[in-house]
Amino acid sequence: MDWLTQLQQDLQFGLGSPVVAVLQWLFIGYFVLLSLGYLALNLIALWVMRGQIQSARTELMPASYASFLPPISVLVPAYNEEATISGSIHSLLQLTYPEYEVIVVNDGSKDLTMQVLKEQFQLVPSSATCPLHLACQPILGIYQSSRYPNLKVIDKQNGGKADALNAGINLSRFPLFCGVDADSILQRDSLQRIIRPFLDDPYAIAAGGTVRIANGCEVKDGLLLKAALPEKLLPQLQIIEYLRGFLFGRLGWSPLNCLLIISGAFGVFRKSAVIEAGGYRHNTIGEDMELVVRLHKLFRLTQRPYRVYFIPDPVCWTEAPEDLATLSNQRVRWQRGLLESLMANRSLLFHRKAGAVGWLAYPFSLIFEAFGPAIEVAGYLFMLTAWLAGWLDPVAMLAFLVATIGFGVLISVVALVLEEMSYPVYPGRRSILRLFSLAIIENFGYRQLNSWWRLKGLWRWMRNSKSSWGAMKRSGQWQQAAAQTAKADDKSDPPQG
Repeated sequence: MDWLTQLQQDLQFGLGSPVVAVLQWLFIGYFVLLSLGYLALNLIALWVMRGQIQSARTELMPASYASFLPPISVLVPAYNEEATISGSIHSLLQLTYPEYEVIVVNDGSKDLTMQVLKEQFQLVPSSATCPLHLACQPILGIYQSSRYPNLKVIDKQNGGKADALNAGINLSRFPLFCGVDADSILQRDSLQRIIRPFLDDPYAIAAGGTVRIANGCEVKDGLLLKAALPEKLLPQLQIIEYLRGFLFGRLGWSPLNCLLIISGAFGVFRKSAVIEAGGYRHNTIGEDMELVVRLHKLFRLTQRPYRVYFIPDPVCWTEAPEDLATLSNQRVRWQRGLLESLMANRSLLFHRKAGAVGWLAYPFSLIFEAFGPAIEVAGYLFMLTAWLAGWLDPVAMLAFLVATIGFGVLISVVALVLEEMSYPVYPGRRSILRLFSLAIIENFGYRQLNSWWRLKGLWRWMRNSKSSWGAMKRSGQWQQAAAQTAKADDKSDPPQG
């Protein structure tokens, strides 16, 4: 502890020191504001949810009105997805929607993704042409499934996820497109549910659905049969995180028309608006958020009416990382993508035409989410050092624990209560009790670890390190049943022209 003593002498730190007092209450104040912000979003979500639960139960189109639903192009960018691509595409081909096309874009995969697609879906070369509305890497070939008339596959040189999506937009035939990750599956009625804003509001330009964790779930023939908690602790903790930040956090921003992100795993866009905005940008690894922020900027600054929606009941199931290295890489990429998205559209910040987006959502994201990790990690380190050195007032230490641990538990528990009141998916008392215990456990290590990973993302962004789409280690175990069934079907069923 000699260095602590020397530091205390040099800076005159100690119990009652004005420097310590100011710093400790600054950090406490930051965590209190952060927690109150998320709590306010949850309360707004509760208010919105009360009306949406009833509408979700009554607003699905009757079968006799199916012909009035607008057609949709479902775009699936794929890079090294051989473990999950078959089950994901089979699930998309079984959606209960009257008219849609599925366009898979193989973005120069180095594994057997393209071979799996050819074998599983009986691909043959297509004479279709791909208009260049948006720039993308050269296309090597376009294929049509001989078994599924609404399935097309683009094989192209590697250019990243944004480039793959732009290629899919170019080939798409319909005025709305839905982006879906290749390691994900949609519930069969998801398109019917997520399309509601486009039916009710002529100014709707984008809508996002809920993303849930598929690890541990039972899947057969590309369909989710049973939702269940993962066996491993790490994806279990991510369930709480998804509920708190992704589900009810976004639901809280939606009624203010301040939603800055629609997950790349599941979102519907008006194609004309995206093309006008310039499509997905290649120079960011957060292409999904960057596009949404840029759409806000385009319509806000040109003062045209528009709406960006979050619809909580359509669900996309995706595989979450099961090891620390993969999860760390994912969160570093997410943090860099957030910073790149905000900085690329920084003219929104406090612009006189930006409305609530530029004066509320953007500053919140900038302070608490983009640069927040630096403050959070500094706060944890300072308070720990001050406690070890005996500099802390006991009242300040108690206030810090309440602001970090206490409020963290409260927000997670509130999110779980909201889920059980609205869209519960995990049956059984044991699952519910497990989730509530996880809401407490995650505050002792997992959230602090997340702050550290996000700080690494901030640091790499500041150093301008090279960006890439990257690869995520996936087991694909939850989709193996679908793949095995599909292989059996291919052997027994003759191709249908």
